Amino acid sequence: METLTENILNVTLLDPRMKHPTIFAHFDKLHEGESFVIHNDHDPKPLYYQLLGERGDIFTWVYLEQGPEWWKVKISKKVTGEGKETLGEIAAKDLRKAQIFKKYGLDFCCGGKKTVKEACEAKGIDVVQIENELQQAESLAATGRPLPYNDWSLDFLSDYIVNTHHSYIKKNLPDIKTYANKVMRVHGNRHPELLKVNELVLAVDGELTPHMVKEEQILFPYIKSLVAAKYGKQVEAGSFGSVKNPINMMEIEHDAVGRMMEDIRSITDNYTLPSDACASYSLLYRLLSEFEDDLHLHIHLENNILFPKAIELERGLSK
Repeated sequence: METLTENILNVTLLDPRMKHPTIFAHFDKLHEGESFVIHNDHDPKPLYYQLLGERGDIFTWVYLEQGPEWWKVKISKKVTGEGKETLGEIAAKDLRKAQIFKKYGLDFCCGGKKTVKEACEAKGIDVVQIENELQQAESLAATGRPLPYNDWSLDFLSDYIVNTHHSYIKKNLPDIKTYANKVMRVHGNRHPELLKVNELVLAVDGELTPHMVKEEQILFPYIKSLVAAKYGKQVEAGSFGSVKNPINMMEIEHDAVGRMMEDIRSITDNYTLPSDACASYSLLYRLLSEFEDDLHLHIHLENNILFPKAIELERGLSK
């Protein structure tokens, strides 16, 4: 009985007890970068977990067809070193994939140093579903291509962050503070969570305001001097030693603000308005949601692109 045609393994033609051993044997014969497709009459997801458990994270798994009658899955053997990218590195290469992380609540900015597998395990999310959506995003035509942040020079990226994201915070955070206080005073007796929202908004302001000053007056100018040093200009030594030191501090502060915004989203049930919400209440939740979206991109640009490249540049100049 012919079960393998043009690298498609028709599992339905195999004796049930021979299905998994045959698939494993075929996978083991693959060279790095090679793949085959299994054709089945039900979702073979249990095979994914068995393959992961017995062979490790050395393969990719992409659904080509998902029922209701037939399931087709492309299984590829990874090239050595592939698949160890972090959420932040994946988002830095293609920001469209960050939308998938956001959809499932996977933190690609502050928590961007985890791999997809690690992040899914921490959240109790099906890693097969996430990887499948990431593969689908990769195969889509490059419509609506995001800005090529990863290709920009570090001095240009630093200015962009200040002019776009720092300016956004400075413009919108005062309004958010005003409305958080106003809505708390009017509705706080019926919705006590608003007291905590107001407290967290003040904490976000207390963290971000001096944070931006340190970046604009100390860290970003030093990063710009590193860029200039590539063209022969002298780098003035910072009082902080290596650029890693202020970067570590900025990342700690990013994490703190990220957790505050996560707490706000949690206690507001993802910004769900109560039935008695007034216009100011609605506006506050909309401003907070938009602020959080902007903050995620802001921190991503720094943690996953600007900071690692600045550390690498400084290291290269010191050789």
